[in-house]
Amino acid sequence: MAEVKKIATRESYGATLLELGRLDDKIVVMDADLAGSTKSGVFGKEFPDRFFNCGIAEQNMIGVAAGLATMGLKPFVSTFAMFAVCRPYEQIRSLIGYPRLNVKICASHGGVSVGADGASHQCCEDFALMRTIPGMLVMCPSDDVEARQMVKAAYNYDGPVYIRFARAATPVYHDADYKFEVGKGEIVSDGNDVAIIANGIVLPEVVKAAAILKAEGISARVINMGTIKPVDKELVIDSAKACGKIITVEEHTIIGGLGEAVCSVLAENYPAPVKRIGINDEFGYSAEAEELLKAFGLCAEEISATARAFVNGK
Repeated sequence: MAEVKKIATRESYGATLLELGRLDDKIVVMDADLAGSTKSGVFGKEFPDRFFNCGIAEQNMIGVAAGLATMGLKPFVSTFAMFAVCRPYEQIRSLIGYPRLNVKICASHGGVSVGADGASHQCCEDFALMRTIPGMLVMCPSDDVEARQMVKAAYNYDGPVYIRFARAATPVYHDADYKFEVGKGEIVSDGNDVAIIANGIVLPEVVKAAAILKAEGISARVINMGTIKPVDKELVIDSAKACGKIITVEEHTIIGGLGEAVCSVLAENYPAPVKRIGINDEFGYSAEAEELLKAFGLCAEEISATARAFVNGK
């Protein structure tokens, strides 16, 4: 069997940014001294006059991006999720969100899979923070193909966007004919005993978990929810009707992220039992990414065990 190709979605971001930059000279890119890690540096290498290293001054970087947007340019802002969201939250809210400026905040190194850098760099609150800003589109791709299309969708979207990309390489499972659509989820595999909704780097683990459950006679519908705000309301409701029970899996705190977005839809439209798998109101710690994902229940074995107990009423 051929080995599955793995690509980090931050690499996909850099490559697509360069592609778009060749087509539109109004695209400008900013980074906070981390261009090598976020991969925005590939844009800067070809277009140095449209690339600005703002240094470790993220609040100022957001202000610069807002100013450039008011001049009709199309700013893409890049740094680690912790520094893209937590440090300059007030500036994002007031300078980009409130006037609804056309700025794209593209963060890498989100979640516990940052690994040994520890809790100070493991941003597990970014979806929650960005979801609270009116008009902010919030997304997270699961593989290279979706990431590339998501960057292009952000470019074509008129308004503020937040996208989280991953540090770790993840399997590429989408075919070339896949079409990403803002606000729409994707049924990766169908089932009727439980629906498991996920995004980002944990989606491949959910697919593996579904295979484990299938071998035990439990049929799981797997959904990729790349858009966290607005979440696909129709697909969530349909999955609750089809499966009866919902599980959400996210590399994010269970407070304010994908799980709560799904719960809000169901509470208001079609109440159904939900189990949220994610970071449980705690900080991460320094360890290898694989160890952390396992510790927080985000690996296939842990996900399948949780789903098995949930389906069996435990």
